[in-house]
Amino acid sequence: MADILVVEGRGDRVVARLNRPEVRNALDAQMVGRLHELCDALERDPKLLILAGGDGFFAAGADIAELRRRGRDEALAGINSTVFERIRRLPLPTVAAVDGYALGGGAELAYACDLRVASTRARFGQPEPGLGIIAGAGSCWRLRELVGEGLAKEMLLAGRWLDASEALAAHLVCEVVEPEALLDAAHRLVDKMAASSALALRLTKLAVDADPRAHPVVDHLAQAVAFESPDKARRMDAFLSRRQAKEGSRP
Repeated sequence: MADILVVEGRGDRVVARLNRPEVRNALDAQMVGRLHELCDALERDPKLLILAGGDGFFAAGADIAELRRRGRDEALAGINSTVFERIRRLPLPTVAAVDGYALGGGAELAYACDLRVASTRARFGQPEPGLGIIAGAGSCWRLRELVGEGLAKEMLLAGRWLDASEALAAHLVCEVVEPEALLDAAHRLVDKMAASSALALRLTKLAVDADPRAHPVVDHLAQAVAFESPDKARRMDAFLSRRQAKEGSRP
């Protein structure tokens, strides 16, 4: 039986692909469990993450048949929001590679990643009120932070979908490419981050995501940790050596 979350390690990164094509990668409790397992692994051994979907769909929302059976207690347990927040707080940066539909909970999963790249056929939408519920796994606050209050409310209240070009204009995604080039684009973005210090990336992510009231103290503490890192000394020595060599080669 095919794994519903296909996970592949590639040195400094992990590529995880949602794999429920028969239901367009609808998110059910089993998928949530597999995402928790992925988080377990990345919390123990931090790596950069690319999270992808299938051919023509990232994730078409929560599994409606399962969602129909959930009641108050399941809502209060935050089944989807808990794992999405865990993904958001992974030590190293995460990239969602969105091809086709990212709707409802599927969109919220993409929003939980630090960055997003999209194919030309990507579509983002929040259809929850039409089903008698709210976008309760992060969109009601995370989407406002990503695209601004006006556009977020239009998506959440008036059912507006964003196509790939609109998502790029709103800075919801950082690049749009043809579907066949999507994974390569995600890897290029991860390559840029992988060239930096893993510790500096981790500390920067903590500082960016910190409560605004924690600044500048959190920045000072993060920098103090970075300043004591052997990687900082090595990288700065290399920079100074390159500059010295460049200046020495001038006539």
